[in-house]
Amino acid sequence: MSDTRRRVKVYTLNEDRQWDDRGTGHVSSTYVEELKGMSLLVRAESDEAENYDLALSFQEKAGCDEIWEKICQVQGKDPSVEVTQDLIDESEEERFEEMPETSHLIDLPTCELNKLEEIADLVTSVLSSPIRREKLALALENEGYIKKLLQLFQACENLENTEGLHHLYEIIRGILFLNKATLFEVMFSDECIMDVVGCLEYDPALAQPKRHREFLTKTAKFKEVIPITDSELRQKIHQTYRVQYIQDIILPTPSVFEENFLSTLTSFIFFNKVEIVSMLQEDEKFLSEVFAQLTDEATDDDKRRELVNFFKEFCAFSQTLQPQNRDAFFKTLAKLGILPALEIVMGMDDLQVRSAATDIFSYLVEFSPSMVREFVMQEAQQSDDKGSSGLKAEIICVLGSHDVCDLTDILLINVVIEQMICDTDPELGGAVQLMGLLRTLIDPENMLATTNKTEKSEFLNFFYNHCMHVLTAPLLTNTSEDKCGKDNIVGSNKNSTICPDNYQTAQLLALILELLTFCVEHHTYHIKNYIMNKDLLRRVLVLMNSKHTFLALCALRFMRRIIGLKDEFYNRYITKGNLFEPVINALLDNGTRYNLLNSAVVELFEFIRVEDIKSLTAHIVENFYKALESIEYVQTFKGLKTKYEQEKDRQNQKLNSVPSILRSNRFRRDAKALEEDEEMWFNEDEEEEGKTVVAPVEKSKPEDDFPDSYEKFMETKKAEKQQQDSHASLVGLVDYPDDEEEEEEEETSPRKRPRLGS
Repeated sequence: MSDTRRRVKVYTLNEDRQWDDRGTGHVSSTYVEELKGMSLLVRAESDEAENYDLALSFQEKAGCDEIWEKICQVQGKDPSVEVTQDLIDESEEERFEEMPETSHLIDLPTCELNKLEEIADLVTSVLSSPIRREKLALALENEGYIKKLLQLFQACENLENTEGLHHLYEIIRGILFLNKATLFEVMFSDECIMDVVGCLEYDPALAQPKRHREFLTKTAKFKEVIPITDSELRQKIHQTYRVQYIQDIILPTPSVFEENFLSTLTSFIFFNKVEIVSMLQEDEKFLSEVFAQLTDEATDDDKRRELVNFFKEFCAFSQTLQPQNRDAFFKTLAKLGILPALEIVMGMDDLQVRSAATDIFSYLVEFSPSMVREFVMQEAQQSDDKGSSGLKAEIICVLGSHDVCDLTDILLINVVIEQMICDTDPELGGAVQLMGLLRTLIDPENMLATTNKTEKSEFLNFFYNHCMHVLTAPLLTNTSEDKCGKDNIVGSNKNSTICPDNYQTAQLLALILELLTFCVEHHTYHIKNYIMNKDLLRRVLVLMNSKHTFLALCALRFMRRIIGLKDEFYNRYITKGNLFEPVINALLDNGTRYNLLNSAVVELFEFIRVEDIKSLTAHIVENFYKALESIEYVQTFKGLKTKYEQEKDRQNQKLNSVPSILRSNRFRRDAKALEEDEEMWFNEDEEEEGKTVVAPVEKSKPEDDFPDSYEKFMETKKAEKQQQDSHASLVGLVDYPDDEEEEEEEETSPRKRPRLGS
């Protein structure tokens, strides 16, 4: 039966790409020493001298399946899948288990000094064959060969046998590339690891051996912030550090063909770290002591620095945990008080401590933004408790993090914002990192909504009520009237205004503007209320005069995002405040230079033209067209004028098509009335249904009422518009106030700037 099952026809591929029948034979799968690998052998009646591409046609399907399984076994493929496959990443142990029991192990030379070269050649030669690597690893393990080799190393070093030491380097490096966990257990034991490191010092490519053992034993110091009593844990920490050193420092960067040779070494380190984190996590007495010393004002600076660095490394190790274990790890830290501790140390004067604390905070935010948000909201609710807050303020002041202990400012997010603002790095590396964390925390996309509460509304109420004033403080300070010496004169040179020209300050303001732009995109009602109450856009546009183009572009991007929302409330705010003037000035000051600033400003006006935002189009044409009509390298401004005139003609045609009696002013709802409605919306004093979002300033009202009031206002406007349409009253999409109204507005507008052509 077996004869017919393995009986095959042999075909060769000829020059015309056609298959020629070469006869029959019997196929077998066997290891061929000359080819150093598993091969298919077909014994035919006659030998062919030439080389051909071959194909086999089986007499029986069972035989074909049997040979196919052997081919897949050698190539690491799944025989059940019929399509062409790439080699699968199957563990070496599984492949070895599938090998026939009749496979012979490799015979190792006797472990003697005069055999080192032969041993090195053998180890090097098997690396290209997975099967031979398996056989060699098993032979090394069965004969206790590694310890014998390390004894030879000691003898060679005593005899100063350089040639033997070079061979031992090749042997130990090759054994590491065998990628076998059982061999690593022997090599990285306390008894052997330093001798393994010693062998790897004698790289033949180096003129002098490296002194890795000296570094590991004398230079590298093991610091115990709190004494570790568990001897097994101590041993595991030492072993992990040394193995990591071997992988990162001693072993050369693997080539493309060697990339997978050290996968088991990486796994060895990975599982060691998991075990260390688990053992430390289970020792709550140890962690409690660490937290106690970290927040104790009596702890000296050096000790505190070591404690924070310990937590930083501890959190870095936790990244190796599985998701469910990492979840338990961070919950343990939260339970022990990691966030209150960070709040204290992040505000300290020591730069290293602050940097390490920021890294720990980033791990927590990345893991669970909701956990951090929940903590800061609870903290805000408890801020009225003079006992706990007063104690925390006292601790923070003792540690030197605040000159003035204001309880409202000693909130974790405000500490983060202050560290961003006070970053001393000229490149603001730390500030950029903190800005990214803040953006994650205020991003509604990762906020949860449940049946009982909405995290988004609660947290944004908290943020705008307690934190936004801290974030915008540098911006408002640097754009105040005493900072910017005089108001812009239309068309004036940008040097006439004193603005933050310090590069580091400009970078900081750019980061703040990036966050505010993010808020405009994602915090619809909250940021709108804040911008209008604080007249924030006017202050931001002062930065259009900065000598730093990147900062001017950030200010312009902020305005562009606002206009991009196509919100008539924003549009009315912009036109009433004449806020296009700084942008027009920047365009005129830029002259004929074709640069990014020029393109960004033109794109802003092109967006208004394409989207046909009528209120803004009318404002721009009526107030600035004389200054812009000379710009002909783009058709944007002429296009705006055309849109404006078309709309005006359309309104005139409508007006002429109705009886004159219906044009009476009694049916006309003018711009003044619309403004009064808008003022009413900001001024109306309803009972507070929830927390205020922004601390009351000028005309502020509870933010929780904002959405409802806004919808009511828009519904009222819609109803009035329908009523006007039914009476054929012709009020255009934009009401253009007459001269008398403009004069009245001049008297009431607090900061009306001169316009172009005035």
